[in-house]
Amino acid sequence: MVEALASAFLAGRQSAQHVAERGMHALGRRWSWLRPLSRRYLKMFSGGTRPRRQDVADFLLADEGFRRAWSKHHAKIGVRHWLLGQTRMQPVAAVRKWKIPKIESVPALAEWLGTDIGYLEWFGDLKDLSSKTEHSKLRHYTYRILIKDAGSVRLIEAPKQALKKVQQRILSGILDHVPAHSATHGFVKGRSIKTYVRPHVKRRVVLRMDIRNFFPSFRAARICAFFRTLGYPESVASLLGGACTTATPRDLWKDCRYPSDPLQLWEIKSLYARPHLPQGAPTSPALANLCTYRLDCRLAGLARAAGAKYTRYADDLAFSGDDVFESGVERFSNHVAAILHEEGFEVHHRKTRIMRQGVRQRLAGIVANHHPNVIRTDFDRLKAILTNCIRSGPETQNREAHPDFRSHLQGRISFVEMINPKRGKRLRRIFEQIEWR
Repeated sequence: MVEALASAFLAGRQSAQHVAERGMHALGRRWSWLRPLSRRYLKMFSGGTRPRRQDVADFLLADEGFRRAWSKHHAKIGVRHWLLGQTRMQPVAAVRKWKIPKIESVPALAEWLGTDIGYLEWFGDLKDLSSKTEHSKLRHYTYRILIKDAGSVRLIEAPKQALKKVQQRILSGILDHVPAHSATHGFVKGRSIKTYVRPHVKRRVVLRMDIRNFFPSFRAARICAFFRTLGYPESVASLLGGACTTATPRDLWKDCRYPSDPLQLWEIKSLYARPHLPQGAPTSPALANLCTYRLDCRLAGLARAAGAKYTRYADDLAFSGDDVFESGVERFSNHVAAILHEEGFEVHHRKTRIMRQGVRQRLAGIVANHHPNVIRTDFDRLKAILTNCIRSGPETQNREAHPDFRSHLQGRISFVEMINPKRGKRLRRIFEQIEWR
């Protein structure tokens, strides 16, 4: 009976009268306690993320008024009609002006994605079956483990072509229509690493902080909640979230060059074993940005209160200010760490830097002291590589065995051109003299 009433409440519109009518239809009788119960239900869930059916069932079981009614009338209360669809979109108020598609059932989602329900459920993988199989052909991702100099691990999880196509559709059809916070500069159209650095140029002090294990910190439950916030029914939101998250097979780590610390190894396995945003999926950067909206709001407000400016590029956080901010920057960094912890993130304390004017103020590989500029040693090294390509041939300089060394060099030159067009033009002239075979 609780399940039937929960389904009825979820199918109701945002008014106590309509929610009560749905409940009366499900139970087949106008019980006097339904309208007050409906008001309490709306007070609990109205205006926020659309609740799951289990959340509503838990609310009903915990509600004192409902328990009294059940104790008094349980012999007469019965289910007359099941409202199983819950197919209406119920977005929060801010979402209604965004141009996101109206998808109110699993068949409609499959049609919108250009696939059938069977494939959709396979891609959604709500039971994490692909992470439990030992056959790589049945898995949705290919994996590449990167061991960093400090011993930490980064796992690149690239979706296979069929799933990637589904994710690209979700990205272009839904996520690209949801605006990111103004402080977010990574993977946002019209913003770049240069716009991330620009607010911190010529500032007396710059604080740089880093979020540890950024992408795997976003759990599948958080991603599904985001899609429910957009108004999608639970069945649709769960499959959208499942298609954008994954759990890493544990046997992947068997032949890996593990960190020497057994505790660190256990943490890595546990981190990736739970469904999370994969670093390598086209949807992950946008979802990470959108799911950190509240974090960005809190950090931007904290920065304003301290007379500072705040920007974020993926897991890199930057704050800057003048004399007042400099005097309390250490205490400010502690407040930032506390907010990150409350929002479910962990600070990479070894990467925290307080950079005053007397030192090189470096953000994401760009110097911000007087104007955005590339690091001189990086520029000189790239210039030497290009010069040696002319003298000895490009094959002698491809020491890291890039499969397309020419494109690799062009990318590095384009980065310099974006930050410092004058220096980039000098490198471009040298590059054009290289003889490619």
